[in-house]
Amino acid sequence: MKIPFPEIFSYDLCLSFLKRSPREVLHRIENESVIKALLVEEQPIIFRTSSADKNLNVEFLNVRPNAKIRKKIEGYIREWFDMETDLKPFYALARKDELLKDLVKEFHGYRIIGQPDLFESLVWAVLGQQINLQFAYTLKQRFVQQFGERINFDGNDHYLFPEPKLVATLSDDDLLPLQFSRQKSNYVKLIGEAFAGGVISKDKLSELSFDDAKTELMKIKGIGNWTANYALMKTFRYPNAFPLEDAGLHNAIKNLKGMKKKPSLSQVKKIFKTYKGWEAYATLYLWKSL
Repeated sequence: MKIPFPEIFSYDLCLSFLKRSPREVLHRIENESVIKALLVEEQPIIFRTSSADKNLNVEFLNVRPNAKIRKKIEGYIREWFDMETDLKPFYALARKDELLKDLVKEFHGYRIIGQPDLFESLVWAVLGQQINLQFAYTLKQRFVQQFGERINFDGNDHYLFPEPKLVATLSDDDLLPLQFSRQKSNYVKLIGEAFAGGVISKDKLSELSFDDAKTELMKIKGIGNWTANYALMKTFRYPNAFPLEDAGLHNAIKNLKGMKKKPSLSQVKKIFKTYKGWEAYATLYLWKSL
């Protein structure tokens, strides 16, 4: 299966993001291709994506899926690689901006590598709260290997993210040995309960406005403004999602502006007025500057 690249798209930059940690267990990088397992129609599907003549080439490794499954996999990949967003308006804005103009030139075609699974996105955001990125990956690796489904194919293990129904049954006794804090353990369990009980779902939130979706997310203990905006950015690709409190964002602004200390929240808000409607992509490129 071939999926044409959007006009503004860099497979290499997307790949660089997916290579961020050797502890990543939900996909594997092999010879500039990405191998991933998904559960579709109750069937585990292992596929490989690679770049070929301005197309994303998709190979199915363990099965020959029917047309319905192929369509679902294509939809997932389009979300994962953020292939539906028209970046032209953002680039037109960014080229006139002192902070962003050099970044969009240097990282031309960089897109929000998403997490189409909302449950995974929220749990990952909670795991990353107030710790460094590599330790967050360590927690994720332990969590997925302990509670996710393992599929062995061609001598390699492929993992699926743990199901909400299982996560809802976990306790501190299950999660603290993985080096979860009690707070993270509690939050992850509450998110599992919310999904398992049908209180929240991607389908339900997709019917709401951005502000209403954020409000619904923040009703779950452990999901604050940063976590809600992160999920709305990574799962729904809202261009106006704005993780205002993000420490990396503040450091990027500090570095690019040559400031002696990190900007205040009010200073960040003022800077981002210029990016109204494109806050998520401005954040993405400022993160990339780090």
